[in-house]
Amino acid sequence: MRQRTIPVLGLLATTALLTACGGGQQDDIRAWMQAERNGIKPSVQPIPEPTKFNPEPYSAANGLPPFSTEKLESVLRGAAAGPAASSALIEPELNRRREPLEAFPLDTMSMVGSLDRGGALVALVKVGGLLYQVKAGNYLGLNYGRVMRISETEVVLREIVQDSTGEWTERPAALQLVEGNSK
Repeated sequence: MRQRTIPVLGLLATTALLTACGGGQQDDIRAWMQAERNGIKPSVQPIPEPTKFNPEPYSAANGLPPFSTEKLESVLRGAAAGPAASSALIEPELNRRREPLEAFPLDTMSMVGSLDRGGALVALVKVGGLLYQVKAGNYLGLNYGRVMRISETEVVLREIVQDSTGEWTERPAALQLVEGNSK
């Protein structure tokens, strides 16, 4: 019987202490919190009026759209007035079959190594987790980039791009060897 009375007395003592703590201090805390709430003055900045949008009418609606395939084809086939050298650059590019690496921009490609295949260097080019073997004469990138030369540290290309006047010009490009294979 004595073993049962000790836990019961402990429980009664704990309950008495907890009820003694719950009285007067809560009134002080509530009064302090109310004073703090009353003392806070929020400062809200007014939102500025939005600027009015004035649409401009499209004045070139009757012309050929600037990004249409018809315009590109007409320029590529020499329908637009231009020097003979310009059409001579792009004409052979239109009449050949596209290669798989011409579907990717050059900045997504990285040269990760090279191999010696019968005295000719073959570059190892990585694109999106896949590894491709590239030799001189292959095409890379979106701008008709033809591989001109391969060394142990780079792949040198000749791209054909349009300048600001719409003329086709050659532009050199290169893929440098990436050390440490970070891509």
